[in-house]
Amino acid sequence: MNEKHLLERKNGLTFILITSLFALWGFANDITNPMVAAFQTLMELSTAKASLIQFAFYGGYATMAIPAALFIRRFSYKKGILLGLALYAIGAFLFIPAAAQQSFMFFCFSLYILTFGLAFLETTASPYIMSLGDKENATRRLNLSQAFNPMGSLLGMATASMIVLPNLLSDRRDEMGNILFSTLGEPEKASIRLHDLAVIRNPYVALGVVVLVMLIVIALLVKNEKTQIGQQPAINSVSATLKRLWRNKLYREGVVAQVFYVAAQIMVWTFIIQYADNLGIDKATAQNYNILAMVLFLCGRFVSTFLMRWVNGRKLLVTFGVGAALCALGAILIVGMPGLYCLIGISLFMSLMFPTIYGTALEDVSLEDATLGAAFLVMAIVGGALMPPLQGMIIDCGTILGHPAVNVSYCLPFLCFVVVTWYGVKGVKQLEHRSKL
Repeated sequence: MNEKHLLERKNGLTFILITSLFALWGFANDITNPMVAAFQTLMELSTAKASLIQFAFYGGYATMAIPAALFIRRFSYKKGILLGLALYAIGAFLFIPAAAQQSFMFFCFSLYILTFGLAFLETTASPYIMSLGDKENATRRLNLSQAFNPMGSLLGMATASMIVLPNLLSDRRDEMGNILFSTLGEPEKASIRLHDLAVIRNPYVALGVVVLVMLIVIALLVKNEKTQIGQQPAINSVSATLKRLWRNKLYREGVVAQVFYVAAQIMVWTFIIQYADNLGIDKATAQNYNILAMVLFLCGRFVSTFLMRWVNGRKLLVTFGVGAALCALGAILIVGMPGLYCLIGISLFMSLMFPTIYGTALEDVSLEDATLGAAFLVMAIVGGALMPPLQGMIIDCGTILGHPAVNVSYCLPFLCFVVVTWYGVKGVKQLEHRSKL
């Protein structure tokens, strides 16, 4: 049997350049997460107001995913990527006036514009990667590209942990571990605020420069697609596309599964520190467990892409879904370090979920419908803003029926993984049904 190539040689450079974008938005995601706590102390905000950072971040995705898809349908993948990179750079450079004005809402606005760019990139890059070769290998090809996303995430984590957070003067503590900033006089606070906002600003400005360089490189080296997506006949209208997508059960259920997966991912990673804190582990050490989880996630991406040479992605999704659910049960039921290890182990099984759900959902979607279909799958990222607050409320209970509430809170990711596994099972059944025809 002749195995179809994962990628045609003529598309090699385009594949490499577009794959690099996956690392770019991974970096933005994971350098931004610690900024919630940084702004809370520095700007003396409530937790609710500081969380507007995440609201702005995910809000950008929710706002721009559909407009991005419509833009790509009208023009092309390449133009969508170039506009996404331009918006990404503009959002990053807006950190300069935001720091100068010392305005928290200006920072939120900057992130909102930055994620307009990320929405364009995510809506465009994944279907573009899937189009660069044989359709049978599309999900495997996307898994390979998505493997570079956690590389960017790790770099973002490292930048936050090693460059930003250690240099924040506002986070200095007394011998009892209490933050000193709130006890200082206003002139000293103003001086520290000026310093710390510059520390927060600088990585984003550097990121903006990198993004501009990528924009120029892609503009010069990536060829325009032969088929302009938007120049299709009337059958390609938005209303007709929406009807076809709605009738596609595998796609429709894929969007639901993606909402639950993203919710689970954000919950697992956001509250590792709280889980470790309940075991008496300090936050700096707990962050190392978070980094370990991301390393497992990265390894899982490459392993699952390798396994897809022999095992269908839908079957792997079922296997990994069961593995994630079992690890979540361990994190719920076991109090102590084994429970923490189970929690970290979830990341290994989460590794293939996003791209595999994405690829499976779009498998039976035509080229002319793919960009709008991709947009709804990108909008599913907003799932990361829906369930984590509920998990936080559970954690705040302290204990539930004598069991640590932080352990109990992982019932929510467990339920999410059940939904993901259910989607994988449905996909396998559809595959088996086709093979009998």
